[in-house]
Amino acid sequence: MSYTTAEIVAFWLRSGERNWQIARDLFKLKRYDACLFFCHLALEKLLKGLVVRATKEPAPYIHDLAKLATLTKLQPTTEQTQHLRTIATFNVAARYDNIKLAFYKKCTHPFTARYLDITKQLILWLKGHYRKM
Repeated sequence: MSYTTAEIVAFWLRSGERNWQIARDLFKLKRYDACLFFCHLALEKLLKGLVVRATKEPAPYIHDLAKLATLTKLQPTTEQTQHLRTIATFNVAARYDNIKLAFYKKCTHPFTARYLDITKQLILWLKGHYRKM
């Protein structure tokens, strides 16, 4: 079955929104490492939808948020790019056992709350571009 670009973009948006809700739920449950992993996942999916919209090609198999932002042609600020680079590290840190413990210890309530808020601001920025479709 073949999907239109609009359907694929809508899929990425819905999936990213779902992962954003999961991140917020995990924060309430004090599962801070998992919360930050889902922050990364939500941003990745929202960015991939915008990449598909910009390129009319399937989303690339990458997890580098700053690279994905570049592919969207949105021109993030220097600060946004730095935040995307930092949040991209949560993907690896939450997955691999050899660095998982160090990441877990880093994920305090204040650290996680800060990046949850940064993720929220990035999501609002990205969703603003979805509305311009």
